[in-house]
Amino acid sequence: MKAKIYDRLATVIFVFIALILFSLVIGLFSYIFFNGFQKLSLDFLTNPSSNIRAGGGIRDQLFNSLYILFITMLIVIPLGISGGIYMAEYAKPNKFTEFIRSCIEVLSSLPSIVIGMFGLLVFVNMTGWGNTIIGGALALTILNLPVIVRTSEDAIRSVPKELKEASLALGTTHWYTIKNVLLPKAMPAIITGAILASGRIFGEAAALLFTSGLSTPRLNYLDWNPFSDTSPLNIFRPAETLAVHIWSLNTQGIIPDVQEISQGAATLLIIAVLAFNVFARLIGTILYKKMTATK
Repeated sequence: MKAKIYDRLATVIFVFIALILFSLVIGLFSYIFFNGFQKLSLDFLTNPSSNIRAGGGIRDQLFNSLYILFITMLIVIPLGISGGIYMAEYAKPNKFTEFIRSCIEVLSSLPSIVIGMFGLLVFVNMTGWGNTIIGGALALTILNLPVIVRTSEDAIRSVPKELKEASLALGTTHWYTIKNVLLPKAMPAIITGAILASGRIFGEAAALLFTSGLSTPRLNYLDWNPFSDTSPLNIFRPAETLAVHIWSLNTQGIIPDVQEISQGAATLLIIAVLAFNVFARLIGTILYKKMTATK
């Protein structure tokens, strides 16, 4: 009788906690969408923030966020997956390996503001670049590399050993087994880790305050020369991202409709993260089917 009572009590408690969490998420999303969705328009998305007559837009900030996200993922995914493969398949279990794993854990728990200060010291001051897109991307790489490494390692280790042993028993090499057996099977979990990292990158502000900067030069989107000062592709220019722009508006904004622009930018930020997650999951499903030859 007591066991049944405890079981019902535990069920009620966990359902209640789940309802609280669900209500908080729905309330937060509803508040942001209700206050900011009406601000979203084509002019808002295609006008720069300096266009006061159009009420201020977020064109440059949105592009900067996507561009920094692209460059960061271009760096962090190969490094992270390679590190995960090494930790799962090549690193021998010894004190040195445990030390590396402890360093990864510590690095993954560092506050983003600390990474930003490190980026300010190394990628801004020591290199002499100043506030740049590449500096922000490298800082975000340090911030998200442990997530990809640990996710890749766990995903590869979760593949049944029978698959690996069967491949090696056929006379294939270790690398062939990793490339054609382990990685395809672990790819869904690796992609999930990449999705989580990309959402963190897109919404990151603290690490970019000190690296990519709080300003964006006047950009010419017809200028595709990556070495031009007005080109949006120039990785050595300052770039204010969408998340940093929201912070800047709420702390330093002096335009009349600062609250409306901030709420609209926050709404777009959430929509963009959700859309990117859905798109990435679709790509991950297609890639998994292709690599595993499933229909």
